[in-house]
Amino acid sequence: MKLGFLYAGQGSQHPGMGADLYEAYPAFRQVMDAAQAEVDFDLKRTCFEDPEGVLNQTRYTQPCMVAFAAGLTAVLREKGIVPSAAAGLSLGEYSSLHAAGVFDARTAVRLVAFRGKAMEEAAKGHDSAMMAVLGLEREPLQAACEAAADLGVVVIANYNCPGQLVIGGDKTAVEQAAALAKEKGAKRCMPLKVSGPFHTPLMKPAGEALERYFQGISFVAPDIPVLFNCLGREKEAEDSIPALLVRQVQSSVFMEDSVRRMAELGLDALVEIGPGKALSGFVKKTVPGFPVHAVETVADVEALERLVKENG
Repeated sequence: MKLGFLYAGQGSQHPGMGADLYEAYPAFRQVMDAAQAEVDFDLKRTCFEDPEGVLNQTRYTQPCMVAFAAGLTAVLREKGIVPSAAAGLSLGEYSSLHAAGVFDARTAVRLVAFRGKAMEEAAKGHDSAMMAVLGLEREPLQAACEAAADLGVVVIANYNCPGQLVIGGDKTAVEQAAALAKEKGAKRCMPLKVSGPFHTPLMKPAGEALERYFQGISFVAPDIPVLFNCLGREKEAEDSIPALLVRQVQSSVFMEDSVRRMAELGLDALVEIGPGKALSGFVKKTVPGFPVHAVETVADVEALERLVKENG
């Protein structure tokens, strides 16, 4: 059974994630225990309990999410369930690259721990906002952003699925673009609770910090197709993975395009590596009828294992 793995992004985290997996699977424990050495906080306690209430802060969210994803990937691999292609939403792209063999789990956690801090630092001093825009096509929303650009930076940051786009940038410009979007027919514009204007040009300092940091990291060629956020497809031979990751943090995420491309790759189903089911929702709206299975818990792992055995 040919599966495409989709890795969740920031926003789907919650206290308790991975606790049952840690108890049930030595492979998950091994990854989580090793990840602890790459960060300067109690990663497992934050994932499983979050007693300090910091899990939603970017610098904590990112290494916790990637450690969880890498651990779950290891569990599935041990059961013979491996991806034939991979993609991830924003932060999830690092997990997809790990799944493709570009770097090991500890390196992935170390990279996103740095990335989370760099993004928090880049967001400081900006009165910024991000807003989900529902029920409007790309072109009229792009026109709304361009019309509001005299008030500051505002761009389409995420192309999630048909009818769900996200804009981000300077708060006044975002609010003006949202007002114009409603005039153009948007059904709703909802402010998002995020700590910065992610995937906008305001993240350029984070991109520059990542570019310097990546110089000390070894990137191996992926052994399966990986669809990149800033492209919405696989990279070309001349594209550099570090350069694409630098670009990713400060430019639009084409998740809808990536999902459409996944559906073209001859896969039998997609597997969302959680927590959460946001990407499963995107798949259902982008390629209706294409099988997608969300995996977050021990019960989900067992269900996927049964499905794979039944389908060869």
